[in-house]
Amino acid sequence: MNTTRRFTISAPVKVLIALILAAVVGLSLTAYDQALALKVADVMRPIGRLWLNALQMTVVPLVTALVIVGVNTASNAAASGRTARNAIIVFLVLLVSSAAFSALITPYLLDLVPRDAGTIEEFRRALRSPTTAGTPASAAQWLGSLIPSNAIKAAAEASMLQLVVFAMFFGFALSRQQAERRERILDIIRIIADTMITLVRWVLWAAPLGVFALVLVVCAEVGMSLLGVLGYYIVLMCVIYILITLLLYVVARVAAGEPLRRFASALVPVQVIAASTQSSLASLPTMIDSARNRLGYPAALTSLVVPMAVSLFRITSPAQYIAVASFIAWLYGIEVHASQYAVAVLLAAAISMGSTGLPGQANFMTNNLPITQSMGLPVEPLGVLLAVDTIPDVFCTIGNTTGGVTATGIVARRMAASEPDGGADS
Repeated sequence: MNTTRRFTISAPVKVLIALILAAVVGLSLTAYDQALALKVADVMRPIGRLWLNALQMTVVPLVTALVIVGVNTASNAAASGRTARNAIIVFLVLLVSSAAFSALITPYLLDLVPRDAGTIEEFRRALRSPTTAGTPASAAQWLGSLIPSNAIKAAAEASMLQLVVFAMFFGFALSRQQAERRERILDIIRIIADTMITLVRWVLWAAPLGVFALVLVVCAEVGMSLLGVLGYYIVLMCVIYILITLLLYVVARVAAGEPLRRFASALVPVQVIAASTQSSLASLPTMIDSARNRLGYPAALTSLVVPMAVSLFRITSPAQYIAVASFIAWLYGIEVHASQYAVAVLLAAAISMGSTGLPGQANFMTNNLPITQSMGLPVEPLGVLLAVDTIPDVFCTIGNTTGGVTATGIVARRMAASEPDGGADS
């Protein structure tokens, strides 16, 4: 019997290896012969551009389908009982709060980082991306543009906020239809979403090549400065995730009434599993055990809310979308106005609820693209940032699992306040 085990490399690691190889090749070419490096960059640039275009073409149908399915999933969960309705409300409030916190803190953190105008201009030129964002709308224009007059036009122009608003209205209206008819339509929409996810997986299969091309071009034209830029990004995302995790302890103390020491102690095994697996789903059994046995939440409530949190709620996702867009704005010296952040915060929360089932790399590209587009920012840097997003993902998963237990504690307290026995209805 052959017991030889095949050695496999995960997709994120392949992308990271591609980034390292591209940096080595690009920087070596630049050191050896600048003219040759620029010629190689001109050859590789269309490959990176094609890969980014392939990802962008899936965004409109995928996001629309995911939001419609997500709205109906949330509606079905809310209809299953008061506990589930409370959970959905808590999830939404925390998601919007996460995005708003990121919109407030990220620009401040980026102001602390030195920014070299010459390096940024070379970076922009290497990726062939624009230098300015669109003119921000006034408050009246923003409110007037929330609902599209033509949903097809909104899709054609990739007006993501209008498209998501239409998808949410469509999803809510669909949830009010007769169950049998609703399921027929949802089956078709799920097939569209699954087909788009398959297409995204195909495109991501070529991610090592796409990232190699993008990074090689930038390294050949920008040089060693690119590594500093990526280092700033990694530190920024780790700090954002850590701050959100720490704030969740405060939220648990204030909104769930949990003593900080007991709450922190109960979360240790959850966070250890989250850090080692980088998977909220793999952390689910430990989350349930800690919520039930260490924090004393009712078994019926825990069995309902914690799996809901894993399937519908990732507290760090909206913060990530805003932070990534803010980093790109900082990178290009583009001023983002309050109205643009307001659009992005609402859009980030809505998209987050509908796309928690996507794999990590697909989640990063598919969800960050519409947020970045809605703020009028270049999307070209996303392909480069994808390659290093694996590193902060440890802190991202820790934040998500901490958020799931925190949300469960808030729901438990709300139910206990309304029902003396704190029971979970169904």
